[in-house]
Amino acid sequence: MNRKKGYGPISVVLVGAALIAACSADHGSSRITPEYDKTGKLQLLKYDANGDGVVDTWSYMDGARVVRIEIDKDQDGTIDRWEYYGPGQKLERIGFSRQNDGTEDAWSYAMADGGTRIELSSHRDRRVDRIEYYTHDVMVRAEEDTDGDGKIDKWETYDGARLASVAFDTTHRGTADRRLRYAADGTAVMEIDPQGEGHFVPAPAAEPRRR
Repeated sequence: MNRKKGYGPISVVLVGAALIAACSADHGSSRITPEYDKTGKLQLLKYDANGDGVVDTWSYMDGARVVRIEIDKDQDGTIDRWEYYGPGQKLERIGFSRQNDGTEDAWSYAMADGGTRIELSSHRDRRVDRIEYYTHDVMVRAEEDTDGDGKIDKWETYDGARLASVAFDTTHRGTADRRLRYAADGTAVMEIDPQGEGHFVPAPAAEPRRR
């Protein structure tokens, strides 16, 4: 089983802070276009990040507070990065499009332990059905809702680049009752946990069919 690629942790760029600073320093800059509501409150900053005359960054504002930033990094006319900010201008999550077509279908979160959590929407409907956990940009485990009922029923663990185990909930009770453990040579052992309490034992060998 191959590990998914192409949507690992993304470096954080505090574009909002840079936009505010630039706007404050140079109100006449042709690279920044502010938009205000009827009360004069700042709502949007349009920014030409590379100075080529085309807007590629949109910072949605609540006055001086950044709410969301949308970026067209490759300037193909579609947004490919979304940044969401919370209280204190703290970046809470980064959204991106795995197919680079403007549809946001994955979100990156920085974790307290220094790792990264990636939430994925396989059907691209903003419903998260797979979550991957990374340490030092390497996926260490993942969990997935394979049948779309809103509950996790598949768990993967990794040992470096190697898939170490895959567990399944076949009873829909929220805990795994089947597990495949993979050795370094690729061989697999099936284990079962009938009670779903985390105590796996080797599965009984299948009896040969009688003819």
